[in-house]
Amino acid sequence: MTNTPFRPFETTLPLTDALTQLQSATDGADDGEIFAERRKSEALMFDDGRLKTASYDASEGFGLRAVHGEVTGYAHSSEMSINALKRAAQTARLAVGDGGGTLADAPTPTNARLYTDADPIAGQGFAVKIETLREIDAFCRDLDSRVVQVSASLAASLQEIEILRPDGTQLREIRPMTRVNVSVIVEQGGRRESGSAGGGGRIGLDGLIDPADWQTKAREALRIALVNLDAVPAPAGVMDVALGPGWPGILLHEAIGHGLEGDFNRKGTSAFAGLMGQQVAARGITVLDDGTIPDRRGSITIDDEGTPSGRNTLIDDGILVGFMQDRQNARLMGVAPTGNGRRQSYAYAPMPRMTNTYMLGGDANPDDLVAEIKDGIWAVGFGGGQVDIANGKFVFSCTEAYRVRNGKIGAPVKGATLIGDGATALTRIRGLGNDMALDPGMGNCGKDGQWVPVGVGQPTVLMDGLTVGGAAT
Repeated sequence: MTNTPFRPFETTLPLTDALTQLQSATDGADDGEIFAERRKSEALMFDDGRLKTASYDASEGFGLRAVHGEVTGYAHSSEMSINALKRAAQTARLAVGDGGGTLADAPTPTNARLYTDADPIAGQGFAVKIETLREIDAFCRDLDSRVVQVSASLAASLQEIEILRPDGTQLREIRPMTRVNVSVIVEQGGRRESGSAGGGGRIGLDGLIDPADWQTKAREALRIALVNLDAVPAPAGVMDVALGPGWPGILLHEAIGHGLEGDFNRKGTSAFAGLMGQQVAARGITVLDDGTIPDRRGSITIDDEGTPSGRNTLIDDGILVGFMQDRQNARLMGVAPTGNGRRQSYAYAPMPRMTNTYMLGGDANPDDLVAEIKDGIWAVGFGGGQVDIANGKFVFSCTEAYRVRNGKIGAPVKGATLIGDGATALTRIRGLGNDMALDPGMGNCGKDGQWVPVGVGQPTVLMDGLTVGGAAT
């Protein structure tokens, strides 16, 4: 793949010809565009003392979309040619039929720069990357004699996009992404436990391969693993729960965030459908989706329709005030798009998706919130979970949690799951810490078969009466 700037409408898809095909596909439509993309990615995995995998992928292609009412015609191709574009235009045109729509205005361009456009893969040599992973492995093993296995990974990618609108508007964006992850397994007395830490963002690799950065991740992974060595079976029942700051915001993202995406609400399949302007959370709860935070994993200068990203308030002081919208859902719901139209790649049509979704902090001391718990748990880390968008019901597993009795933090617990529904959980929040934090940059979000990078965040949150699944007491 060439390192020259990605300019498809000057080379493989000449602008005049591409615009002719797009206009023929969208004549009488409400919206549409050509989304062209070039992407490359590299991933290295050092596992159990050796380089286990090293991969490099490169791809490019386009997708052509024509939108008419609630119907979307979409066709894509990895062949960047006018002939492929003609076939795509004919296919997408089928959704428009006899037309009658009024083409929406193009998004307003932005000169904002939220992150570097430098290629993070080329920023460091291959040998440097391998040696960094080797050093991580050796460092983790030297930290504690109980470490029996180490996995360290490094990933970098660069996505370049260009969007062409039927009126001739062109919008460009370059998106870097990097991440370093460290996992360790420790063994003591025949018992093995694991811990992991990692993160990154839309930044170069320089900071991530700095020993000061990855050593912090290594120590955190080891700390979690050692905590789990001492963990006892989790209690089960309805009890008060304190959620830690930062990454535990994944529960907010899954249990509440998806329910605030425009398409689910337009179709009436969200637990929040029809509740605009109503009290849906405890007073003091404010939830935002913000794609404008510099260098963050979930940030985007423009979305995949060309709309500039925004700092969108979803819940304000407990009142539902907004949904995340792409252009189609915004038009059908009579509101403005919010910069949340995202897609995994050129092979997919955009849909409303989260960027960085977080809850604002309060004024309570986090220690005081934990001290209010009479009998419950303090959940600091989360793993996987499942959510039903229609009713907001969720099940999340804890990777680090502690038993709390009479305000005192006790032994770590293993196997704890949090069970509930997002709408009810929002009303049971009785305390917010002054320690709001974003996650370290490791989130991916799945929806309808598409994956996009996201960010989450929250302060320490104290909740009443959440169901905890574990071992019966």
